[in-house]
Amino acid sequence: MPLTPSPYSHPDAPVRHSYPLAIEQAGFGTAFNLLVKTLPYAIVRFGILLTFSVVTIVWLIVTFGGAGFLGDKVHPWVGVGWMIGGLGLYGYVWWMIVRYFLYLVQAGHIAVLTELVTTGQVGAGNEGMFAYGKRIVTERFGEVNLLFAMDMLIRGVVHAFNRTLDFIAGFIPIPGLQSVVGIINAIVRAATTYIDETIFSYNLARGDDNAWRSSKDALIYYAQNSKEILKTAVYVVVLDKVLTAFIWIVMLAPAFLLLAVLPSSWAPGGFIGGLIIAALFASNVRQA
Repeated sequence: MPLTPSPYSHPDAPVRHSYPLAIEQAGFGTAFNLLVKTLPYAIVRFGILLTFSVVTIVWLIVTFGGAGFLGDKVHPWVGVGWMIGGLGLYGYVWWMIVRYFLYLVQAGHIAVLTELVTTGQVGAGNEGMFAYGKRIVTERFGEVNLLFAMDMLIRGVVHAFNRTLDFIAGFIPIPGLQSVVGIINAIVRAATTYIDETIFSYNLARGDDNAWRSSKDALIYYAQNSKEILKTAVYVVVLDKVLTAFIWIVMLAPAFLLLAVLPSSWAPGGFIGGLIIAALFASNVRQA
């Protein structure tokens, strides 16, 4: 479906966009307010991640348990084949199905956030946020798929860059250098992880009928604001570490409660199992 040009896009003018802003103040308070307004999207993502975590636990039990059983009862190579097949299938399901579906949900979330930032309401007040997000993602399905591929490409490039830094740091005998490199890697990851989301949001706000042209402009604007983005990335890294630790501590209670209500024969690993379950719950909350 061809895109309808918006009056806010002026690709041939010196200033190529003039979209409105209902929210002009950027800050933690503004971000938190937007998070609260769009909390249903985060809850949906959390539900998907939590469900997949439970499936992961069952899957790993079946994979490793089945490998041990088949290796003992049939032949060791049969057990190895079962384990490789189970892990390979799990990787495919996570990378190509679950992550893709989560990205579609995220794209709908971005559409709603962009609408709130630019107009202050969703769908002129006539649509629910899920209906609006679904409509936008459906209308721009091709663009969303390209951005998903771009996201995977960026992750790969950043991962390769980080591995190169780690490799170089391994040859330099300076105490504490690995820690510094780790911080740099985290900042680079934080500064680049939202490039595709930024492009999609800009395209929606500008409303250009040529998504490729609009995306190029968005990438240029992103690079032009690299100084502010790097500063924000530092804050994000610090806040992420603090919140991750806090959420993990909070999740200890439901984790050990779960172990308490399970039969002793089902409770995995006792105290260590509780720590692992808490970490799993915290990871789901963080990613949501």
